[in-house]
Amino acid sequence: MTSDATNSARPVSALVVDDEPLARAGLRRMLAEIEWVACIGEAANGPAAVAAIDAQKPELVFLDIQMPGLIGTEVLAHVQHQPLTVFTTAIAEHAVTAFELGALDYLLKPFGEERLRATLERVRGAIGEPAPLSTLARFGDVLGRAPISRLFARSGRSIVPLAVSDIAWFEAVGDYIAAHIGAAHAGAAQHLLHVSLNQLELRLDPQRFARIHRAHIVNLDHVAAFRRDLNGNLTAELKDGVQLGVSRSKARELRLLAR
Repeated sequence: MTSDATNSARPVSALVVDDEPLARAGLRRMLAEIEWVACIGEAANGPAAVAAIDAQKPELVFLDIQMPGLIGTEVLAHVQHQPLTVFTTAIAEHAVTAFELGALDYLLKPFGEERLRATLERVRGAIGEPAPLSTLARFGDVLGRAPISRLFARSGRSIVPLAVSDIAWFEAVGDYIAAHIGAAHAGAAQHLLHVSLNQLELRLDPQRFARIHRAHIVNLDHVAAFRRDLNGNLTAELKDGVQLGVSRSKARELRLLAR
């Protein structure tokens, strides 16, 4: 395979990051068949990935999402060098996360040469941009400077778009977040997202959403009132009748906002 955009230039340097040796070996073997890509190294965990990216400064990184030490998005938050990045994952929900964060592309394991080549065509297009964006910009600003208006959740074999304004509250459930749709909207339900509550909080509009507890974020447009119970604890009462406890520290913040 020959790239028109790179036929007179040096190969694009690539780094493979995955905690599974067989996965790294398989991807490197496929990349060896791509004339315009040169694999310059690999890493087996998050901290090693940060060190390798900053030391070797690859132009392209194939980055596994779930790894020891740091997950893929945390790796991107720690590096100084910002390469083009393609997520790789064996878990479909992770792929949805990459999609909702605006990834350049993602590879759902196990993938073959045809899928890899399709991804590399997107990479070639990105390399050909006159003013390529940084990796964090390509990931929809993972660290969260621009509020998002839509999320994507998996429903069976489909990916369902969710308007953030329709979500009444978010709840941390193990490694997932449950996004609870307000009862006033058709098809009220909950959807699971594979992203941390801390990551999500950074992507939400702080004028509309409030972190009231370590496990809960509420949409203030869906809050009927904040009330105190008989023990003096503050509770968020949503318009659909759901009641959520407010932590003491968050209660103090809300009191300051109300002054």
